[in-house]
Amino acid sequence: MVFLERNKMKTILYVDGRNFLGKLEEVFKTEKKLRPEWHKYNFKSLLDQVLKGLNVDSKIFYFAKIKEHPDTKEKSQELIKARRLLKTHLEQQGFQVILTGVVRGNYNQDGVLVFKEKGVDISIAVDMVSAACAKSMAIAILASSDSDLQPAIREITKRGIECIYLGFELMPNKGLASTTKRTILIRNSEVLQFNSALI
Repeated sequence: MVFLERNKMKTILYVDGRNFLGKLEEVFKTEKKLRPEWHKYNFKSLLDQVLKGLNVDSKIFYFAKIKEHPDTKEKSQELIKARRLLKTHLEQQGFQVILTGVVRGNYNQDGVLVFKEKGVDISIAVDMVSAACAKSMAIAILASSDSDLQPAIREITKRGIECIYLGFELMPNKGLASTTKRTILIRNSEVLQFNSALI
């Protein structure tokens, strides 16, 4: 009976969007390749390839909401437009996109305005734990390098959920790798292989 109930439970992929894009950017930079426009990148084929053999029921990208900053109105509008294009592109490739938290602009010590996302990791952690408590998830695949998610991983693991860390061969997060049951690393060659949505 337990086996049958477990079969009804889902495998869910949680992707920290900004974090994931940052890692992709690092790969293109390391390989000295021109980074593609993200609304043209083939995320579906990349993730289908690296997660081959896993039947993923739900694939979710999390991004912070972008609001106009009074000091950089033009730049804010650029970011908002790019995010809108990316959201549409991801949804067309079968991903759910959740906008949560906020992108905040703050001046650093040098007086430069820096934009940072706040609240995305909390939303992912809450959703993971909620799914575990509701017993609607059997496997959680976490695509993030944010060590702040380790408490959530420990909690869902205590509740019998298998958690897989999806990272990159380029500087994987050792903390997440040690906290999860299994690690899958995306190779640089795979990132470069799917740099067109037309593949």
